Amino acid sequence: MSESLVPLDPKSLAILGGASGSGLALPFAREIFLMECRVAGTSHLDLQDLEAELEPGNRLECRREPENPHDPLAVLLQDSRGRKLGYVPRERNEVLARLLDAGKVVFGRLEAKKWVGNWLKLEIRVFLQD
Repeated sequence: MSESLVPLDPKSLAILGGASGSGLALPFAREIFLMECRVAGTSHLDLQDLEAELEPGNRLECRREPENPHDPLAVLLQDSRGRKLGYVPRERNEVLARLLDAGKVVFGRLEAKKWVGNWLKLEIRVFLQD
């Protein structure tokens, strides 16, 4: 399991009172690697226009979708502009759903993309920000 320290974004610093010139050390957040997986459901979406903007390293937001009629533990994946890219596969989403329900920050990072016919295969790594 890998983890790395990354500086908090300016919005988080403002909430925590950091970056105020108080001489305090800047807070850091750890990115704790949880898993690798493919993105499910991309064959049901029209991702032609989005594909050019998707680059390895892009952060993907994880959002709970408890009202999903197919899976009450559904974890939706969105790009930075809030556009739907698919889901964490059902067989891998329970722990992520519980973390998100508990208010934890869980996000994905795009690792690879490849067209397979009319299906955009997206491979991601999922992290807990702690």
